[in-house]
Amino acid sequence: MSAVHLVVRGSVQGVGFRYFTRKTAQRCGVGGWVRNCDDGGVEIAASGDDASLQSFLAIIQRGPPGSHIAALEYLTVENPDEDTSTFSIRR
Repeated sequence: MSAVHLVVRGSVQGVGFRYFTRKTAQRCGVGGWVRNCDDGGVEIAASGDDASLQSFLAIIQRGPPGSHIAALEYLTVENPDEDTSTFSIRR
């Protein structure tokens, strides 16, 4: 199992990005969470098998209609320390 921690920057708040991310994660079989950042970005923690995670990341890089992704920063996480068997939206 692999895990990543992402921060998506650009026009990603107020366009349904968190809901798009949750739906994409569920479709790809990826667990984790998504939340808005105070600086206007969106933060994502995701884990799953390599193929599922790569599919998830490819779709997230495009974003939902109305979004514009200026930057995608991520760090591979060696040992995820939380249960990511489901995907949730955090407030």
